[in-house]
Amino acid sequence: MEPATLPPGLTTGGWVPHREEPGLRTKQREIGHLNSELTRAALEKVGNPNILVNLVSRRVRQLNAGGGAGGRPLVEGAHHLGAADVALREIIEDKLTYEQVPSLAEELVPTRKRRRH
Repeated sequence: MEPATLPPGLTTGGWVPHREEPGLRTKQREIGHLNSELTRAALEKVGNPNILVNLVSRRVRQLNAGGGAGGRPLVEGAHHLGAADVALREIIEDKLTYEQVPSLAEELVPTRKRRRH
């Protein structure tokens, strides 16, 4: 890799500008694009973005903790992906599901107490 050329009369003072690897920005864009596609597809499966965030964050904690069956990816080819991308792919491929439990507020219907006169 040869250093960048400077206009005449300028010196680097020993500093040589870093040249990026060709195509590096394209790879970074593709990775970011892939992540947004995974997020959109997982959101279509789940339907609620708040639930999706909770599912992904819990699964990421499991994957990062390692140890036991919970720490292993449930999808093939996940060795090159980050934990969040693995969780999203597991949701998309129906390897990771959830069950929505009715909230306590919905179960307890307030009753009006009679006031004594």
